[in-house]
Amino acid sequence: MFEELEIDKIRAVRETLGDQIMTTPAIAWHGSELEKMIGKDSDVFAKLELFQRTGTFKPRGALNVMLNLNEQQLANGITAVSAGNHAIAAAYCAKVVGTSAKIFMPKVAKPFRVKKAQEYGAEIIFCDTQPEMFERAEQVQKDEGRTFVHPFEGPLTVQGTATAGLEFSQQVPQLDAMILPIGGGGLCAGFSAALKQIWPEIKVYAVEPEGANTMTLSFAKGEPVFKEDVKTIADSLAPPKAEPYTFSACRHFVDELVTVSDQQLVEAMKIIFYDLKLAVEPAGAAATAALCGPLEGQFSGQKVGVIACGANIDIADFTQIVTD
Repeated sequence: MFEELEIDKIRAVRETLGDQIMTTPAIAWHGSELEKMIGKDSDVFAKLELFQRTGTFKPRGALNVMLNLNEQQLANGITAVSAGNHAIAAAYCAKVVGTSAKIFMPKVAKPFRVKKAQEYGAEIIFCDTQPEMFERAEQVQKDEGRTFVHPFEGPLTVQGTATAGLEFSQQVPQLDAMILPIGGGGLCAGFSAALKQIWPEIKVYAVEPEGANTMTLSFAKGEPVFKEDVKTIADSLAPPKAEPYTFSACRHFVDELVTVSDQQLVEAMKIIFYDLKLAVEPAGAAATAALCGPLEGQFSGQKVGVIACGANIDIADFTQIVTD
């Protein structure tokens, strides 16, 4: 099962991605704010994926997809849909491989994220609704022969995100537990697939916002579900539906799902800011929110990993979120 995620194949993908993908740092987290929340009995290690090119983990999967395109596909270009992080990553990766990117974004997308994608050369087309974004992306696939680069679904995408887990295993001591954010599941599926093969006894916890608990509902039903009323400040963790491949991989590798409130995400953003001096977006604080919230007290005497997975947020939005 999941032969494409075997550890040797993940290592090969990391070699292929080369220096277009950074090996992001990992740190032992010693901070007074974190200690106030969880005490001194746990050793916490953080993967700082917010330092990745484009500001999130997203280029790992997108670049792996594009490096597998043939000459004709590259000539035709790629298309994508995204509210921000994947748009920036897809634009960057298209530039790396020398192809064009036509990306559909919602009209309410943050101007900061739109600008970043445009700076990498992407053509941005705004849409009123998410269904419209997907419909128009499908149409350009038919009309222009573009390849759709999904934000989280598919073996190649998950292979790419798995390289972050591979790196982390080489940077920290053997962990007892890992906490990962889960939205569509691309990061969680790949990262956990790598760690579970390297450290079979590790427990993987996935965390999603209460207002966007699509994966929790999908796990409960035993199949991907659509959630119509998605609402959370962590827009990067708010896809309205799960997809088959990432859903299956997450079910296979994740031991427990938990949810956090928007307020817990805000408090985690503050903890990260004061302890690590980093301004992360709400999704980037999800693992810390779970560590200090629903999972608080579960890791006494253990080594636990968290990830700061993204920081595509401008000063004004960060300030408003943490001070409201």
